[in-house]
Amino acid sequence: MSLSEKQKMLSGQLYHASCPQLQAEQMANRQWMQRYNNSADLPNEGRHALLAEHFGKVGEGVVIRPPFYCDYGYNLTVGANTFMNFNCVILDVLPVRIGDDCQIAPSVQIYTADHPLDPDVRRTGLESGRPVTIGNNVWIGGGAIILPGVTIGDNAVVGAGSVVTRDVPAGAVVVGNPARVRQPAQGQ
Repeated sequence: MSLSEKQKMLSGQLYHASCPQLQAEQMANRQWMQRYNNSADLPNEGRHALLAEHFGKVGEGVVIRPPFYCDYGYNLTVGANTFMNFNCVILDVLPVRIGDDCQIAPSVQIYTADHPLDPDVRRTGLESGRPVTIGNNVWIGGGAIILPGVTIGDNAVVGAGSVVTRDVPAGAVVVGNPARVRQPAQGQ
């Protein structure tokens, strides 16, 4: 039995995002995003209910200011009391797990979607993904970009405008493009 394109996507294999099932899910997600991004006048509880309806899991006290953009929504897990400011983008073809008590500044981009380096394979339209995990009490500065497969440890800080290409140790401060440890984890 061959895997569906969605099954391939969710298992991190090469897949075609243009398949009818994934296109239908992206359309449903665009409709949800339109509702969510028009919810700025709702109290936080109303927006939280919209998040809980669409995300894989959303903890208590989560605030995500619209506009917000994602690919599917069901691959997103956001822990309690996490705050995400305006204009964040999450390409969630695979799981994105964001811990409790995180502060995510405006225009942060988190990518799980990836494309083949081989131009012949890339030309076929195949793509893949790698999950992203962000620990508890992480602060991500404005305009930072988190690339596929990255894990950011608890209590870490990602400086504004940084491009995170590798894992970030717990408690570390990283800055730059590519992001490098500026301040090692406490006790290091």
